[in-house]
Amino acid sequence: MGELPEHVAVNRAYWDAMAHEWVEGGARAWTQAEPTWGVWGVPEGELHLLPGDMTGMRAIELGCGTGYVSGWMARRGASVTGIDNSAEQLRTARRLSEQHGVALELIHGNAEAVPCADNSFDFAISEYGAAIWADPYEWIPEAHRLLRPGGILVFLGNHALVSVCSPLDGSYPIARRLERPYFGSHRLDWRDAVDDPGGIEFTLTFSEWIKLFRATGFEILDLTEIQAPADAVGSRSGISADWARDFPSEHVWTLRRRDRSSPG
Repeated sequence: MGELPEHVAVNRAYWDAMAHEWVEGGARAWTQAEPTWGVWGVPEGELHLLPGDMTGMRAIELGCGTGYVSGWMARRGASVTGIDNSAEQLRTARRLSEQHGVALELIHGNAEAVPCADNSFDFAISEYGAAIWADPYEWIPEAHRLLRPGGILVFLGNHALVSVCSPLDGSYPIARRLERPYFGSHRLDWRDAVDDPGGIEFTLTFSEWIKLFRATGFEILDLTEIQAPADAVGSRSGISADWARDFPSEHVWTLRRRDRSSPG
């Protein structure tokens, strides 16, 4: 195995070091009968990110963390593979999957280079995970490779407004004004952030996302900009519930891999 790209190595060390902070939340999510999504816990009944019946489907979670999304899919009948960059996160995922009697294939690796064959999966999903921690110019084509023609990719991550409203020094809270350029915000290095220093994240402008999807071979089925629920309180990573009711802090893209015979 060659040397890891800088962001992959940085994010691996970051998540291995902080994995213990996500054990309790992961364990709680594993007990949920119905999925909830993102930092504001929006119900599956509102977002519809998963097929209701996944019997016979092969699914992959790109950046599975503690594995609860993989568990939700397995309980809907799917055969599920989860890949994550953090060995410590996977340690929790394995323990919880065994505790709940849910069979998962779990891989320690990078969602930009997944050790699975072409056309292996019917459905791919990332809730944060690869959606923000992997380079989209690498992981989106990789997801396309992994999916069969007609396969679905769903991913949830930070909205572009979060990056442009984040102070340059990485301090909290997120502002109600533009703090950094919208253009050229592809790579966000938070290692020296004033508050909650972290790893290296990625984002794109909306036009860049759309051009990447088309160039890769995906068609866009849906885009949802998530609004914090009316009863949400507190803040998440410097984003207050009031901010997230006025501006979207998260987005969800739903894509379908075009059949090779389909027009571009």
